[in-house]
Amino acid sequence: MLRAIDSFFLNKDEPVKGCLLFLREYILNYDPVITEAWKYGMPFYCYNGKMFCYLWVHKKTHNPYIGIVEGKKIEHPLLVIEKRARMKIMQFDPEQDLPLNIINEIMRMATNLYQ
Repeated sequence: MLRAIDSFFLNKDEPVKGCLLFLREYILNYDPVITEAWKYGMPFYCYNGKMFCYLWVHKKTHNPYIGIVEGKKIEHPLLVIEKRARMKIMQFDPEQDLPLNIINEIMRMATNLYQ
């Protein structure tokens, strides 16, 4: 029996599935203190036990994205708040290569808030 978090990824269609699986591994390998949890029906990633970011698929665009919990405290042109009060998201086109340099920059800014 699969865990709910594993089913979340495996039930997606390509290319969204591949993009989300890559982001999952990327986040988990970014820093050894980042752990994965299933919260609010979605994959969440905690930094030293504090909610840090999550993965989801945008309802309108159907693009996968990383949601940064403390995103409101980060200024970056590719992070958008939409109708959220605290979190910002960065969407990805699953048909394109992921912009790792930008993801690294945002992850660095986000982890600095927790240190």
